[in-house]
Amino acid sequence: MTDARSVIARLRRGEAPGVEALRWFAEGLADGGVSDAQAGAFAMGVCLRGLTADERVALTLAMRDSGHVLAWDLDGPVVDKHSTGGVGDCTSLVLAPALAACGTYVPMISGRGLGHTGGTLDKLDAIPGYATAPDERLFRQVVAEAGCAIVGASAEIAPADKRLYAVRDVTATVESLDLICASILSKKLAAGLQALVLDVKVGSGAFLKTTDAARALARAMVDTANGAGCTTTVLMTGMDEPLAPALGNALEVDAAMRVLTGVEQGPLYDLSVALGAEVLASAGIAGGEARLVEAIASGAAAERFGRMVYGLGGPIGFVEDWRRYLPEAPVIRAVEAVEAGHVAAIDGEALGLAVVALGGGRRVETDQIDPMVGLSEVVRLGAPVEKGQPLARIHAARLSQADEAERAVRAAITLGDAPAAQKLVRERVA
Repeated sequence: MTDARSVIARLRRGEAPGVEALRWFAEGLADGGVSDAQAGAFAMGVCLRGLTADERVALTLAMRDSGHVLAWDLDGPVVDKHSTGGVGDCTSLVLAPALAACGTYVPMISGRGLGHTGGTLDKLDAIPGYATAPDERLFRQVVAEAGCAIVGASAEIAPADKRLYAVRDVTATVESLDLICASILSKKLAAGLQALVLDVKVGSGAFLKTTDAARALARAMVDTANGAGCTTTVLMTGMDEPLAPALGNALEVDAAMRVLTGVEQGPLYDLSVALGAEVLASAGIAGGEARLVEAIASGAAAERFGRMVYGLGGPIGFVEDWRRYLPEAPVIRAVEAVEAGHVAAIDGEALGLAVVALGGGRRVETDQIDPMVGLSEVVRLGAPVEKGQPLARIHAARLSQADEAERAVRAAITLGDAPAAQKLVRERVA
């Protein structure tokens, strides 16, 4: 007979727990049959011993099946994207409506900010009225009508993951590659996807600082997702500087809208198209890159975003005049260069933490986020800078916060010789 103690004992002895035991444990996490102490011991056992590829797939599927798994009856493929997180990364806001304009459906279940990285749901909270936690009826309606809906996971989606993640957070087991895969993919697969693209970030603004660590996670994620029946590829992408020239919730919505409405291009546009082409190919849709370029250039992607915003309670005319609806900070200050040179390095994590200190992120889960604060017009790596030229603009609620943020920005941006150019997409893993 399987019970929590026998599963934990097998892990302690370095033995394979087995597929059925992992399924039983996930059910126990969801229904309370497993205690917090047992969940913590399990997480530590997995962290120390590791799981085989088959066991990782089994745990992922068991966590997916611990709650409600969505099924769709739509006239196009159901697809999604996930990023491991970075700074200035508002790709989801561009990619979801662009994919919808290409004939797919995107039920994107997203999360909130973690550490120095921003959360997609926190960005959308900057739009007045936008409901990030709709009931399933409304979620399905908006996906069907707009082609995309970006929302948070309901309590019915992968409840085993919610329980295990809370325990991992206080038992120093968050970094387990096996548990990371199961956590991310159980929620994504519960959305009923046919194809998925993963963006694994590497660099100063990412959680993963080295290529080797990013590659290991990418390989594990691809193998697990494909083993679970969802066609999946990974792009490993650079995060040695913010993806968009803005950090902070309303400011990143503004950056995404500038791309969607054709005001500007740049790395955010480039990565959105690259990721979108990957998932369209996985869904069997040819010519993905050209389709996405046309969807953005024609305004079709922006129109889908507007439909999604209105369908989830936001303003009906958001796309036409988005800055009217986004909050603006009372203190806006340029951080001027004290000397000339090229931007030699950017500490993305330090910039992200500066935004957290301004109130744009959370130090603890209960912190309230100020949507209007952050950084804009952040210089790019390798760019020439003249003395007195802005390195970034600070958006703060108070002068004292702006002073602190200015010190952080100056420390995070190094001027000197221009660095060698780096590709945005470093590797593809399939």
